[in-house]
Amino acid sequence: MDAAEFRKRGKEMVDYVADYLEKIEKRQVFPDVEPGYLRPLIADCAPQDPESFEDVFKDIEKIIMPGVTHWHSPYFFAYFPAASSFPALLADMLCGGIGCVGFSWASSPACTELETVMLDWLGKMVNLPEEFLAGKDGQGGGVIQGSASEATLIALLAARTKTIRRVQSEQPELTEAEIMGRLVAYASDQAHSSVERAALIGAVKIKNVPSDDTFSVCGSALKKVLDEDKAAGLIPFFFCATLGTTPCCSFDKLLELGPICNKENIWMHIDAAYAGSAFICPEFRHLLNGVEFADSFNFNPHKWLLVNFDCSAMWVKKRSDLIGAFKLEPLYLQHHHQESGLVTDYRHWQIPLGRRFRSLKLWFVLRMYGVKGLQEHIRKHVRLSHQFERLVLQDERFEICAEVVLGLVCFRLKGSNELNEALLQSINDAKKIHLVPCHLREKFVLRFAICSRTVESTHVKFAWQHISQLATDLLKTWEQNHHQQ
Repeated sequence: MDAAEFRKRGKEMVDYVADYLEKIEKRQVFPDVEPGYLRPLIADCAPQDPESFEDVFKDIEKIIMPGVTHWHSPYFFAYFPAASSFPALLADMLCGGIGCVGFSWASSPACTELETVMLDWLGKMVNLPEEFLAGKDGQGGGVIQGSASEATLIALLAARTKTIRRVQSEQPELTEAEIMGRLVAYASDQAHSSVERAALIGAVKIKNVPSDDTFSVCGSALKKVLDEDKAAGLIPFFFCATLGTTPCCSFDKLLELGPICNKENIWMHIDAAYAGSAFICPEFRHLLNGVEFADSFNFNPHKWLLVNFDCSAMWVKKRSDLIGAFKLEPLYLQHHHQESGLVTDYRHWQIPLGRRFRSLKLWFVLRMYGVKGLQEHIRKHVRLSHQFERLVLQDERFEICAEVVLGLVCFRLKGSNELNEALLQSINDAKKIHLVPCHLREKFVLRFAICSRTVESTHVKFAWQHISQLATDLLKTWEQNHHQQ
């Protein structure tokens, strides 16, 4: 394919993507395929001779689309949103076109510098304390990671290195292995599984701190666990606070937890993967109060800020903590500007070496929506979740299981877990809408997350009528079956 054909085919692909997104609600939200559906549809080996674009293109609808879950459908209410917008898609195209691998400033200065400035823009939008911003000569700063899981892992590894060095200086007789064996990380019992996974990769113990009846961790619960562990000779070194937990969007109490972590020399990382985008709205910014005590903070613009995957924003108060943990300088990666102080080499801030020019997506979206456009997007989703909550509350067969703060509603039929499992199965078997469940304590709960950029009040009403009707049908058969028993 030469440049002339690329121009032609590029326009066709843009049309195809625009049509796909414009008409997405006509597609069934969840596919009808069984595992292994795809292999028989394509050749066993790559072709020896080139094929035409037409041949590849017609296989998209034939082979790929039948197996796609349509995350951007207005009938998709599962997980959390995956962001998408036309400006972000255009920026991704430019990123692919430039095709740089931005591991250092010298490997592509614009790639590094735009990222530093975009993370300052974003940090100011959520009103982060000054220490987290790079500015012209700050000690902190932001970086784009691939996902919140990576951000948590990076924070945990940096905290581990920092703590080992501190303890070694205080107790030189201890070996690194002895210190490692005593390190403990902490997170809420509601925290995402990726926090536990970070501890697994980091080869340290992790303990769950019990959450209260609002599914939040409070200071006294953390203090109790810390006191027990310190008495047993363990070394607490890392706490991951969650703002907007995955099961029910609950918020750990930063203002209580932060001072404890600071006093005990514990690195506090804040995972606000979903909820963080909402902090650009003044009415939700209070949910971030206490961030001033944190060492690192992370949220995903690729969830709720119209920047398509992957773009996970992470800030640290002291970038030297990250660089100190990960810096290696082989000759082939060195360049003569690296010690100037103005230069950030992002390879020291992340797990991989190479990185894409992801800040272009932020730059396009922040400029073409403006802060006000993005605030309106968040507020619309929050309005729709409260609309769904009201519909649930009007039906006495159902109950709301957690406070609705942002765009997630946790609800269930009053009754057994088996009944609710059957309801979810009937919803997802019908494939008109898509939902996933969670467990809150012992209860099996349905999660209704407002996800699509194009979702409207009509889609929410449709979803509720559909759920309500399926519940009516289920309760009839359920009662008959239980009477017969």
